Amino acid sequence: MEFKLQVISRMDEAASVTLLAEEIGIDREILYVWRRKYRSGGAGALSTLGRPSNLSRLSEALPAEPSPDGIEAKQRRIEELERKIGQQQLELDFFRAALRHVREPRRTNGAAGETPSTR
Repeated sequence: MEFKLQVISRMDEAASVTLLAEEIGIDREILYVWRRKYRSGGAGALSTLGRPSNLSRLSEALPAEPSPDGIEAKQRRIEELERKIGQQQLELDFFRAALRHVREPRRTNGAAGETPSTR
């Protein structure tokens, strides 16, 4: 969640959200989704649905004073995993909306002699 808060903060300062998205390797639409969620529900709204993330436990498992050469690699790995989670959340949102659309009752045309609509 800290990563998302940092990104949202940078969005407000960035000259271009597209360039920011390219810099951190996340689709810019995900950044806008994060910002909308944050503005509507605060930091708590940024937590993903479903199983809790292991990222918080991963960051706690890091040693208190890691070696200087290893911390950067671990931080990059954490950021990479958070990007993947963000992308997966966007995909889940898309498929939930698609499933709702598929489950909607289909309209039928009531005019006599016409074939009912399949949509």
